[in-house]
Amino acid sequence: MRVLVAGSSGLVGTALVQHLRESGHDVVRLVRRAPQSPGESAWDPVAGSIDTAVVASCDAVVDLAGVNVASRALTAARKREIVTSRVQTAGLLSRTLAQLAGGGDDAAPRVLLQASGIGAYGDRGDTLLREDEPLGDTFFAGVVRRWEAATAPAQDAGVRVVHLRTGIVLSAHGGAAAPLLLPLRAGVATRLGSGRQYWSWISLLDEVRAITHLLTQPVRGPANLVARADRHDDLVAALARAWGARVTVPVPAPLLRVALGDFSSEVLGSINADAAVLRASGFVPRHGTVAEVAHWLRASRRPGP
Repeated sequence: MRVLVAGSSGLVGTALVQHLRESGHDVVRLVRRAPQSPGESAWDPVAGSIDTAVVASCDAVVDLAGVNVASRALTAARKREIVTSRVQTAGLLSRTLAQLAGGGDDAAPRVLLQASGIGAYGDRGDTLLREDEPLGDTFFAGVVRRWEAATAPAQDAGVRVVHLRTGIVLSAHGGAAAPLLLPLRAGVATRLGSGRQYWSWISLLDEVRAITHLLTQPVRGPANLVARADRHDDLVAALARAWGARVTVPVPAPLLRVALGDFSSEVLGSINADAAVLRASGFVPRHGTVAEVAHWLRASRRPGP
């Protein structure tokens, strides 16, 4: 397949492009600068500019674009940027696909895999959350609501749209696992809050495998991209065993709320997401238990202590 990827420079995007190419796919990366190779195409979501011919030459589109929600404090301005960066990119790609479909171009992409997140559900305690659960009322649930709604033009035009409601992506090289992995090198495991909250997680390897899998599966609508949900305590304990950590240090919830502001809800909130749609499509994760993912993280870490 020839796959157009937006948001290809982030943690997931970088790994996805590599995985797709290693799997024999042709990848075109959308970039916001002058292209430096035939495998890149320039676009400007703010100006609504994109090379329609390049889009038409692809079989599928994967949109992972959007500013990093954890890189800065969630001020009112940053919140607007988070929403805008997602709605603009998803909207431009969706409208472009709808335009191509409406023009009768049979060779145009008929698949859009659109990034989303399990923050859609909000803090729901122990409730098992499949894809048909109603969305929550937190800031991040509101982001997802508008993000997914931006793909309506493509869906209305008959494009197969999948909303990739990704969980906590675990990687040895950044992302949500970084605050947990860094202290482990010193033999210290870090528990965030009470530890009783559910973390719905997926390894970076399984994230890119799942996205690749969904390129060809007859799935539409939301799909929870998680391997499983575990109590945060259980994940931390598995990491401690894999690293041989001697001490577990709890970070109190009030301290995290002060330090992280609104983003603390993503760390302390409990989301027990179930990958019902992904599982029904035949996908099987490589890392399906906390022990497996902990050992994979340990084995794939960068050289060093």
